[in-house]
Amino acid sequence: MQHSSTSTHRSIKSSGVLKAKKNRGNIDKNNSTPTKSRTTSSSRTSTPVSTFGKKLNLWKKKRAAATSTVIDKKTDGLNSEGNSKARVMYPDVDHRTGRRSERTKPAPAPDRRYSSRNLERSISSSGNRKEARAVDYSESMYNQVVDGLKKMRSSSSDDHTVVTDGSTVVSEMTTDTSYAFHTFKVDKHKFTVDKRYSMLRTVGSGAYGVVISAKDFVGGNNVAIKMVPKAFNDEIDAKRILREIKLLKHFHHENIISIQDMMPPLARTLEDFRDVYIVTDLMETDLHRIIYSKQTLSIDHVQYFMYQMLRAVKYIHSANVLHRDLKPSNLLVNSNCDLKVCDFGLARGISPTHNEDLEDDGRNSVLLTEYVVTRWYRAPEIMLACHEYSKPIDLWSVGCIFAELLGRKPFLAGDDYIDQLTLITQKLGKLSERDMDFITSSKAKNFFRKLPNKEPVPLSRQFPRAPPVAIELLSNLLEIHPRKRINVTDALNHPFFASLHNADDEPVAHASFDFTFEDEKLNRVRLQELIWEEVGAFRPSCLPVPNRLNGTSGVHPQRLYHA
Repeated sequence: MQHSSTSTHRSIKSSGVLKAKKNRGNIDKNNSTPTKSRTTSSSRTSTPVSTFGKKLNLWKKKRAAATSTVIDKKTDGLNSEGNSKARVMYPDVDHRTGRRSERTKPAPAPDRRYSSRNLERSISSSGNRKEARAVDYSESMYNQVVDGLKKMRSSSSDDHTVVTDGSTVVSEMTTDTSYAFHTFKVDKHKFTVDKRYSMLRTVGSGAYGVVISAKDFVGGNNVAIKMVPKAFNDEIDAKRILREIKLLKHFHHENIISIQDMMPPLARTLEDFRDVYIVTDLMETDLHRIIYSKQTLSIDHVQYFMYQMLRAVKYIHSANVLHRDLKPSNLLVNSNCDLKVCDFGLARGISPTHNEDLEDDGRNSVLLTEYVVTRWYRAPEIMLACHEYSKPIDLWSVGCIFAELLGRKPFLAGDDYIDQLTLITQKLGKLSERDMDFITSSKAKNFFRKLPNKEPVPLSRQFPRAPPVAIELLSNLLEIHPRKRINVTDALNHPFFASLHNADDEPVAHASFDFTFEDEKLNRVRLQELIWEEVGAFRPSCLPVPNRLNGTSGVHPQRLYHA
């Protein structure tokens, strides 16, 4: 993710070959052509057996005859029945701490994921080797934690329990649930997450934070966990995080990334809530990496990616939401060609009464800011100082991505907004005086009039390998005049998608998204309260939100935390 992006959890398959399932947009290795049927559920994605799984199975086989139990300190090595018979323990486990001894710990098998030959997977390789080594023992530790939680729930004590690996089990005094967490370092950041998640590797990092892939022992699948450290230091960034969380909870679509869990704040006061953790689907790579890889992309690949993208845009627009930052790096992809849209931090709402079939006279648009969307995918009406714009801006971005898929390079890579507008007129032609009616600024009109009036090269010559039907759709998506630009419904009905289009399987949102939470002044403390409430939807035990320091109580009434 760039700026606040969650894009984030992306990696490239070492083989570099997109593989697909039969009858689900599959790509046959011999003819590189996906079938005409479309994905129906992202949960069907097949994931290769991980190195962790192989090591874990080997470990279980070697220790099948042994039994492992943590010594109860209160009985000094005796079991709960008082039997003084010595327990069978692993010979390479420290009986005091439950950890494997460093002296007897076997060296890990070579892990091809971190081979120097695989540059795509060698991010922080030295740290990843250590992390992979630690994963083998994590499941047994997790089982110990679960056993500890059962004992806690059966007892009447409200005291906290310290697990043998140094993590703290937090006792929820008024509920029957407990939160067990563990802490580990990722790059320069300290991750503190639920024990149900065991880190696999680092996926990416940037100014927004860090994303890791993790094994979910409860769900049995792999997930992506994004940590945003010091999330409330910048109120604008915190507002984007809140907006994205709310949108992802509202959306339920197979071509949009889904939020699965959040970590409860480990803070004694509201003001101490700093780091935000978001658990989402784990995808293998993004469209940007696919475009600039050596992977062959046929017109059928392009068709399938475009169809899924437009399905997602139709759903988003039906909720009266503009994404405003569609670009290849915000389109996550799996090896079976499933595609999901992510990064809704810049999204905005529009009037629920908006009608795409009506002329855009200002009643169907919303006053919005100019500096949205990465410049190369920014619609001309945004750069021409038209602060009132609507759904066509997302369709322009889709058209730019379409051209990039066809040409394997950015179509409109301007250095600044002046260069961007110059490139648009050079490649698509200059508007007539009559077609400048959507430009409200007289200065912008004068600037546009002064641009070179050069006859553009036809799109069919710019993309000679693309079929005429694809060129026609591209031309409709890249109409400079926003009201002449094709809308998402007509785009899905275009003959280019004749083999994939099914109106009954292109769902719309159940309701419009409510952006009224942004009407109030959202300062830092208020943002902390709102995001804490969002966490409560996944972790009810962290509610109610604690009072502010200037309130009646600064400590959460239901939680005790111990360092």
